[in-house]
Amino acid sequence: MQKSVQIGPVLLPEFPLLLAPMEDVSDPPFRALCKLQGCDLMYTEFISVEGLIRDAQKSIQKLDIYPEERPIGVQIFGAEYDSMMKAAEIVERAKPEILDINYGCPVQKVVCKMAGAGILKDVPKMVKLTEAVVKSTSLPVTVKTRLGWDDSMIYIEDVAERLQDIGIKALTIHARTRSQMYKGEADWSWIAKVKNNPRIHIPIFGNGDIDNPVKALEYKNRYGVDGLMIGRASIGYPWIFREIKHYFETGTLLNPPTTKERVDAARLHLINSIRWKGEKLGILEMRRHYTNYFKGMPNIKEYRMQLVTESNVDLLLEILNELENSYSSEPNLILQE
Repeated sequence: MQKSVQIGPVLLPEFPLLLAPMEDVSDPPFRALCKLQGCDLMYTEFISVEGLIRDAQKSIQKLDIYPEERPIGVQIFGAEYDSMMKAAEIVERAKPEILDINYGCPVQKVVCKMAGAGILKDVPKMVKLTEAVVKSTSLPVTVKTRLGWDDSMIYIEDVAERLQDIGIKALTIHARTRSQMYKGEADWSWIAKVKNNPRIHIPIFGNGDIDNPVKALEYKNRYGVDGLMIGRASIGYPWIFREIKHYFETGTLLNPPTTKERVDAARLHLINSIRWKGEKLGILEMRRHYTNYFKGMPNIKEYRMQLVTESNVDLLLEILNELENSYSSEPNLILQE
């Protein structure tokens, strides 16, 4: 019998693949595509607790969850005890399976408020804030964080123990410091130290630089984590989840998605974006995704320009159909970059 990974009452497959919470990316239309391709657990875009408790429309909308997405976690960020506890109660009413706290976002507008990775400068507050959230909800609470603020402040081993001790049910570690932002190589040796700590019994998920199946298996075996969280590599490429699972099972690499699969994904993403956000915003926000869906295809520039400038949904669908037909005789003209 296969061993499952457990987060509170949530049972996941052995060695699950997780979709990282990404602002302006991991919304319901994108999550639907990742789920179709085998993602085991997904998180919402991170949600401001101040926005939630003030009933801000953008924050409230991020709580939208659809049955086919489950299990799913809602991720929140903030720095004030009362706001975090009130937000936890609001999240619980949305009925996700998991509540996740973001202590990893490195962007200045979040960090300057001592939220996200900003709290890495104050580990005692991080622990107290987490404990307050744990006590405010019946949902299993998980945390996503980084190694530390910078190379001189890497306290992740101590942080993991202390967060486990106050009741979190899983920990995801992005193997960079805040000062690195998304640059440089992620140092997974720190994640291995946490996982190999005999006191640690909660699942430890690794995040950072997983962008192909070979590396996924290498990191799984080398660092001993309980699962992988994938972020940037999934943008415009939800097939990363099925490719990793196939490689784990067979040791062989899947062929890249065909042109039809890419067009089908872009089309479904567009339709669901319009349904969720409305036609104007749905079309506008899809523009950032087309480059990624068709990355590496030869002579794609003309189609891409049409897709990012057209504002009529019927014409957009026609462009996608034309794109598919024009490459139909050579469905695998995808360059691996």
